[in-house]
Amino acid sequence: MKPIVAIVGRPNVGKSTLVNRLAGKKVSIVKDTPGVTRDRIYAESEWLGRSYTLIDTGGIEPKTDDQLLQYMREQALTAIDTADVIIFVTDGRTGLTDADLEVGNMLRRSKKPVVIAVNKLDNMRDVSAIYEFYELGLGDPYPISAEQMQGVGDMLDAVLEHFPPEDAGEEEEEILHIAVIGKPNAGKSSLINRLLGEERVIVSDIAGTTRDAIDTKVTFEGKEYIFIDTAGIRRHSKIKESIEHYSVLRAVTAVERCDIAIVMIDAVEGLTEQDAKIAGIAHDNGKGVIVAVNKWDAIEKDDKTMYQYIRDIDETLSFMPYAEKMFISAKTGQRVSQLFDVINSVAENQNLRVQTGVLNDILYDAMAMFQPPSDKGKRLKIFYMTQVSVKPPTFVLFVNDAELMHFSYKRYLENRLRDAFGFRGTPIRFIIRERGEKDSK
Repeated sequence: MKPIVAIVGRPNVGKSTLVNRLAGKKVSIVKDTPGVTRDRIYAESEWLGRSYTLIDTGGIEPKTDDQLLQYMREQALTAIDTADVIIFVTDGRTGLTDADLEVGNMLRRSKKPVVIAVNKLDNMRDVSAIYEFYELGLGDPYPISAEQMQGVGDMLDAVLEHFPPEDAGEEEEEILHIAVIGKPNAGKSSLINRLLGEERVIVSDIAGTTRDAIDTKVTFEGKEYIFIDTAGIRRHSKIKESIEHYSVLRAVTAVERCDIAIVMIDAVEGLTEQDAKIAGIAHDNGKGVIVAVNKWDAIEKDDKTMYQYIRDIDETLSFMPYAEKMFISAKTGQRVSQLFDVINSVAENQNLRVQTGVLNDILYDAMAMFQPPSDKGKRLKIFYMTQVSVKPPTFVLFVNDAELMHFSYKRYLENRLRDAFGFRGTPIRFIIRERGEKDSK
């Protein structure tokens, strides 16, 4: 899994600027995925070949009666609990403040590695402003200008030193990790408890987890699974947005660690935009997805009810039509044991490999049925396709002009692959490579 880096600090010290600089084009208010628009409090980044997940937080005001600022403080605490490393951003122009000292005390209590970034030092030849920040007692301060991207490399070098080894956790790689994600009160804990209550389930606790989530090892019919329960959400604030941010934050960290995500939907409340945000995290990360509509026992039903729910799911989660769908009741146990069959099936599809010859038979038949698009007299030519990886299944298409490969034609080819091989429950990725016509012969 990728290390998690949280950016914290009091308001207006330049946290968002730093996040945008570190994440580049990947941070945006609107996500470029059809059917999904969601706010991003996380992003993917990389330094010296190590990928990591970056978590943005609101400014921390240690002492405030303002409800919104209290919420931002709680969100930051959640990020601190979740992170492997914390970048504590301060303002070199303003200097060390009482609020900085309070935040420093909070970080010291967390016992997490902290790297202090003294921001807004546009003149890097005069870094005398950093010395007072030694008073925080959290190690060496690093002078930076997030706006001008100066000093950021040295700061990231220090962050990198605290990352866990890349091979950490490989001993459990063969065991399927299933994250149970969703909004508060969707029934995540109830599902875990129901799984533990099955007569054929043997439970052994896993000690020493570093995440703010509960890992439980479950043996079902002789096979081991690890379930990651993300239900432990603080509720110090009643502000609706805070609960949404917590659930998204929990989902980000759990999805990083899982093979398959079970997205819990509250059948009574129905599908919401927040459910789409949480499901989208699993989609973005290329994980297998099972949409579990919970509390099905509490719904008054006729012969059309399930079909209406399926239509709602297909419409709201239109960006992930591959997701498996189940209607369960964690309370009564309805269809819960069937989850394991679906989990195993999704895992098989995630790891399915298709021979290049068979792939190209499908490709040529697809092109014969529906010609590739053209633009200004130039038509897209697809020379051949090959599979390069699994989890998720990823295919390289060699073409004459990558710009001619429209999203709609990629979706068409994806549908043909699914018609032929299933791939239910797992996303499919395409990589487009240009190749001259002479090179293809």
